Amino acid sequence: MSTPGADDAIRYEPDERCPPLIALGVGLQGVMLVLATIVLIVAITARAGGQDDSYLTWAVFASLVIAGGLTALQAGRFGRFGAGHILIMGPTPNYVAVSVLALAAGGPALLASLTVAAALFYLLLSVWLPLLRRIITPVVSGTVLMLLAATILPVALGRVSEVPESAPGAAGPVVALVTLAAVVALALRVSGAWRVWSPLMGIAAGCAVAVMFGAYEVQPIRDARWVGLPEGGFPGIDLTPGVEFWALLPAFVVIALVGSVKNIGDYIAIQQVSWRKPRVTDYRLVQGSLNTNGVGILLSGLAGTPPTSVYSSSSPLLVNLTGVAARRVGYAIGAAMVVLSLLPKLTAVLLSIPSPVMGAYLVTAIGVLFVSGIQTVVADGLDRGKALTVGIAFSVGVGLDNQTIGADLLGETWGPLIDNGMLAGAVAAVVMTRFVELTSRSRRGRLRVDLHPSSVTEVDEFLRGFAADIGWDDPAAQRLRSAGEETLMSLLQQGDDRSEADAPSLILAARHSGATVEMEFLAVFDEENLEDRLAHLSEESQSTAGVEEGEIPLRLLRHYASSVHHQKFHGLDVVTVQVRAAG
Repeated sequence: MSTPGADDAIRYEPDERCPPLIALGVGLQGVMLVLATIVLIVAITARAGGQDDSYLTWAVFASLVIAGGLTALQAGRFGRFGAGHILIMGPTPNYVAVSVLALAAGGPALLASLTVAAALFYLLLSVWLPLLRRIITPVVSGTVLMLLAATILPVALGRVSEVPESAPGAAGPVVALVTLAAVVALALRVSGAWRVWSPLMGIAAGCAVAVMFGAYEVQPIRDARWVGLPEGGFPGIDLTPGVEFWALLPAFVVIALVGSVKNIGDYIAIQQVSWRKPRVTDYRLVQGSLNTNGVGILLSGLAGTPPTSVYSSSSPLLVNLTGVAARRVGYAIGAAMVVLSLLPKLTAVLLSIPSPVMGAYLVTAIGVLFVSGIQTVVADGLDRGKALTVGIAFSVGVGLDNQTIGADLLGETWGPLIDNGMLAGAVAAVVMTRFVELTSRSRRGRLRVDLHPSSVTEVDEFLRGFAADIGWDDPAAQRLRSAGEETLMSLLQQGDDRSEADAPSLILAARHSGATVEMEFLAVFDEENLEDRLAHLSEESQSTAGVEEGEIPLRLLRHYASSVHHQKFHGLDVVTVQVRAAG
C-alpha cells in the first residue's frame, strides 16, 4: 500500500466501508509490523524461564490465535467490549520479567494461574476507572514504566551469551552489537514507509552476522511442518496456589494496574489519529477496549502463555502510514494472525532467530518503554515534589530488586514481596504521591445532591461558601458560582425531564490550589459530550441570533470557565471545570 500525502489525511474512517482488497493489504502490513515482536517476546520469556521447545511452540501458537481474535474484537463493538478502532494486540515486554520469574518458580501452570488472577483484577479496573485517576497518577504510572524497563534489562542482556557450543565466544556480543547498531541507525535515519520495516531489517542484519559465526541453527526450520497444530505443550492451570503464587501475585496485579493506565493513553491516541476531524475522547470506548484487553489477559492465562495486551505505537503508526482506519482492517489483521498460527514452518523461521539478536531487539524495546515512562511523568508537569517522588521511588525499586533484604526480615514466604523492586517502587510512588496530596494546603469541599432543578440553590450556596472560605472577592466568587450553575444546567438538559424521586445523584467536589478552583461534577448520563458541544460552538459565529435555548448555558460556561473536560464512562459522567480568580 502506498502511503498518503504529506498531510497524512485519513482515507477511510473507522465507520466507513473500505474496499476488501485495501483492508486486506493494510491488514497484512499490520501483521508484518508486529509478527516478529509477538514471536520474539514469547521466545525470550520461555527460554529465560527454562522451558522446552514443546511449550515454546504451543505458546507461540496460542499467542497468535489470542492476539488475532482480540484484535478483531477490538475493531468491533459488542456490548461493552471492543474499541471500535484498529488496535493490534499481542504479548508485550511489560510482563516479561514477572513471567520469567513465574516460569522459573513453578512452570507454565504457575504462570497460568497468576495471569488468570491478574486478568480478573484487570476486568474490574474498567468499573473502577473513574476512581483510579486520583491513585494511579501520571507520576506513579511513569515511575512503574521506568522500573519495568530496568527490571527487564537483565533478561535481555542474559540472551547475549546464549550461542551454540560450536560458535566462538565472541559470537554473542558481536551479533548483539550489530543488531542493536542496525536497529538504532535505521530507526534514527529512515522515515515514511521504510520506518515500518526498520526493526525487521535490523533483525535480518543480526541474523546474517550470526550465520557467518555459525551461530544460526537451520535444522528446526527443516524439521517443521508447513501446516498443522502444535503437538502438546498445553500447561493447564495450578488450582492449588502456594507460596510462589502469593509472592508473585502483587507484582502481576501492579503491572496490570499500571498497564491499564498506559493502555488508556493508547486507546486515546488511536481515537485521535483515526478521524479526519478531531473528536473528544469517548471514554465508553476506552472502557470497552479495557474490557477486551482484560479478556485477552484472561485467555492468555487459560492457555498458559505470556499475557496479551495492546501494542502502543503499532496501530497509530499503521493508520498514519496508510491513511486507513476502517474497522475492516482490524478484522483482516485478526484473521491473518489466526491463519499464520497454523503455519509451523513460518513460526520456526522466527523461533530460529539467535538469542543475541532477540536480546538486542529487546534492548531497543526497553529503551522505548523507559522513555515512555519519562514522557508520562513530564507531561503532567515535573515540580520539586514530583521529581523527588520519581527519584526516590525509582531508586528504591532498582535498589531492592533481586536483593534478600525482605527474606532476611520476613522469611522466605513473604520476603519476596519486599525484594520485588518493581512492586516496592510502585508502592513507594503511591504512598509519596498520596502524602503530598493529603498534606497540601489546598482547600477542598464536597456536596452531594439530586440531579434536579431543585438542587440549583444548594449548589449555589455551596459554591458561595467555598469562595468565601478561600478568600475570593465578589467578582471571582460570582464567576465560580456562575460556572457551577451553567455546568449544572447543561447536565440537566441531557437528563430528560425526570421527577425528583427518580433523579440520579450528583456529586460536586471543589478543590482550591493557587489561583484556580477545580470543580468536579459526577453524574449518570449516556448522552452527548459537553466538550464536543463546546468545540462545536467555538467554530460558529459568536452571534446569538438563532441560537437554540439549550446552547445558551454552554456559551455562558465557556465564558466563565478557563477549561472544561468531560469524560464519559459507562454509567458515569465526570465533568471537570476550572475557574481562575482573575478573569
